[in-house]
Amino acid sequence: MEKRMYLEIAMFAYFVTLFLTIRDIRIFKRTGYLSYRKGALRGLAASSLILIGAISIDAKPDLGLLIVLFGLIVNRKGAREPVFTNAGTIDRFLGKTDYVKSKTVKKIDEKAGIRKGVN
Repeated sequence: MEKRMYLEIAMFAYFVTLFLTIRDIRIFKRTGYLSYRKGALRGLAASSLILIGAISIDAKPDLGLLIVLFGLIVNRKGAREPVFTNAGTIDRFLGKTDYVKSKTVKKIDEKAGIRKGVN
């Protein structure tokens, strides 16, 4: 019974992390903000770690749940640009943003200092 409960907790954490990752991908596609891209990449790494923890619950439940916790810690996103101004609750939940990326938006590559257009 304990293993089943631990597995349910791990799978809930996995699906929530995947949902937030897909939401970050959608916001990045609509706005082009790099912080949401980084958040999506962190979400992919975290969901992989959580899935490893969920698989290892069968062998050692406590260790598996600890790995899930580490995955949730990896999933911390940090500061983001405000993208919701007039959106309602459902729109925010689904990641529908108010800002839409323009075809002529210019981004500055901070590492190389090169200007390049984003399509």
